[in-house]
Amino acid sequence: QMQLVESGGGLVQAGDSLRLSCAASGRTFSNYAMAWFRQAPGEEREFVAAISWRGINTFYADTMKGRFTISRDNAKNTVYLQMNSLKPEDTAVFYCAARRSAITSIQTARVKEGYDYWGQGTHVTVSS
Repeated sequence: QMQLVESGGGLVQAGDSLRLSCAASGRTFSNYAMAWFRQAPGEEREFVAAISWRGINTFYADTMKGRFTISRDNAKNTVYLQMNSLKPEDTAVFYCAARRSAITSIQTARVKEGYDYWGQGTHVTVSS
């Protein structure tokens, strides 16, 4: 089993920035592609961003491209999501996820069922 623990969420104002972290344990982190998803109240869980095993390839949902940046530090077993210019519509629970199989395209990255492990989520609230 792999354990994923998200942190860094909170209440911010529109235009602010936040950096989310997801600490992994229990498996060899560098063998897993990682992703962030989010779920707003009453909505489906949606793909945000993903990153390949070594961090060479990244994938973003169109609505987050340019504002959000995913990165990873394999030495620290941690994946990050830097979020800039936050908007009220970014309010959601943000989840990190891990998959053993490679992410080869944005189509692959956004499929929730392709991920093997999930964290419990961290809340992000953006006030206007």
